[in-house]
Amino acid sequence: MVVNPHGGLKKGIGILDRVKPIFESGGAELTVLETEYAGHAREFAQEKDFTGYDGFCAIGGDGTMHEVINGMLKRPDGRKLPIGLVTGGTGNSFMHDLDCLDPENAAKRILTGRLRPIDIAKVDADGETLYGFNIVGWGLPTDINALAEKMRWLGEQRYNIASIIEVMRGKQRLAKLIIEGNTVVGDYGFILGCNTIHTGKGMMMAPLAQLNDGLIDLIIARKASRFKLLRLFPKLFSGAHVGDPLVDYRQVKEFSIIPQEDNILNIDGEMIGSTPIHVTVEQGLIDVLV
Repeated sequence: MVVNPHGGLKKGIGILDRVKPIFESGGAELTVLETEYAGHAREFAQEKDFTGYDGFCAIGGDGTMHEVINGMLKRPDGRKLPIGLVTGGTGNSFMHDLDCLDPENAAKRILTGRLRPIDIAKVDADGETLYGFNIVGWGLPTDINALAEKMRWLGEQRYNIASIIEVMRGKQRLAKLIIEGNTVVGDYGFILGCNTIHTGKGMMMAPLAQLNDGLIDLIIARKASRFKLLRLFPKLFSGAHVGDPLVDYRQVKEFSIIPQEDNILNIDGEMIGSTPIHVTVEQGLIDVLV
């Protein structure tokens, strides 16, 4: 069980204290690993000896899950353990999809031993291999995230303010988008490949997404006037953007983005990698304990 005693809202140890008795009463023997720095959970998943263990669990949100998956899929011995996530992050898109936002409920589900295979997006990001279970994003949401990080002093409102600033900037994003062999060149607001319904703080970005259908739900927002883009943003929370004429919604097995100007990516909420990218779906690559 990986726990971050410092990160997020510094509630990891408190959650561990709440769920530990549930695991003990269920006959599970826990080895607790405390992370000490960013990326430590990835190292644990990549380097720990898995002999004698039935599952690799973590207390956290999408960022923690991202680290564990990327570490596990890059193990030299190729071994994988089922992953159990105990809700405890600031963004909990994955657990939102599983309707399991309560840590005690998550612990009880892990103890049932039920396995659910989930798809993973394999991202070739300018020659670097990265894995995503939630989103692979390019364009406006990535720029908003980067700006919001610089405005942390504004608290929760920083995302809304950053959204308005970036939309008003009206930046040009020319790119070649290749979907299963078909090329479309355009100026885009954003392109998001989603494996989960939710992203961020409860935004229903891909209402038709399924965790194990072998498909990525691709949301393509064409460049539009500032007013139209600002009107689109509130719709992302309810899924109403799917019917908006600005948005093209497709379910695909692979896609590539080759922009005129290379940019950083948003993979599972982490600002990593760089375009150009080629994304493929690896169906059922990871088992999760739910």
